[in-house]
Amino acid sequence: MAHSLKGRANAARTNYPDLSSDAIRTAKEDLAACFRMAARNGFEEGICNHFSAVVPGHDTLFIVNPYGYAFRELTASKLLVCDLNGTVVDGEGEPEATAFYIHAEIHRLLPRAKVAFHTHMPYATALSMTDGPPLIWAGQTALKFYGRTAVDEHYNGLALDHREGARIAEAAGDADIVFLKHHGVLVLAPTIAEAWDDLYYLERAAEVQVLAMSTGRKVSPVDQAIAEAAYRQMREGDPQSAKAHLAAIRRQLDAEEPQYRH
Repeated sequence: MAHSLKGRANAARTNYPDLSSDAIRTAKEDLAACFRMAARNGFEEGICNHFSAVVPGHDTLFIVNPYGYAFRELTASKLLVCDLNGTVVDGEGEPEATAFYIHAEIHRLLPRAKVAFHTHMPYATALSMTDGPPLIWAGQTALKFYGRTAVDEHYNGLALDHREGARIAEAAGDADIVFLKHHGVLVLAPTIAEAWDDLYYLERAAEVQVLAMSTGRKVSPVDQAIAEAAYRQMREGDPQSAKAHLAAIRRQLDAEEPQYRH
């Protein structure tokens, strides 16, 4: 299912800035931690899914996972830095083709989206396959995403050209969470920590909704006024909570899989 982006990896790497700063190293380690923990939680699908983050201080470059690796194999040093034309300017290998065509256009067209996580994680993807709005707003965890979602209704096969990435970016609009119909989900965020936090809780919200729906009993949404109030309560401390969440997964990995940092 995955496709490598051929012909881009060995382009000349001249006239690019120094990418050895502490901020860039930290971003790579944070992203590697997210890959590893996503694998632990069953969010990955073979070698097909991808996370990206704009390189700190360089808005035309982004970090992304290389083609051919499962999430659980990734380390900070294995991650690639690409420009928006697909040239690999740091790292060995090439990005997966759909990763480039989706993520390059997201970062090019939506400057607010410094980070983009795309997965086919099972429960959220299951809801992308159903009729009507994916989230019912019946569970507390789902209310974190109240008013923050969009649906790309026009599945068009694999994203193997710039037009598909641009279409997905347009469908995202101002949303942070995009359900890609018949496909999966895309999480957009200003920081790696916030992207991870949203990805994790989105799948948890989807999981409990699918379980509730599977009972065959009516699933009742929360009153709209209460849903909006709960959303505001949750979002008030989200950036700080997300930082703590990322720090927690890094502590776990430091103890159990410290190679992610290398």
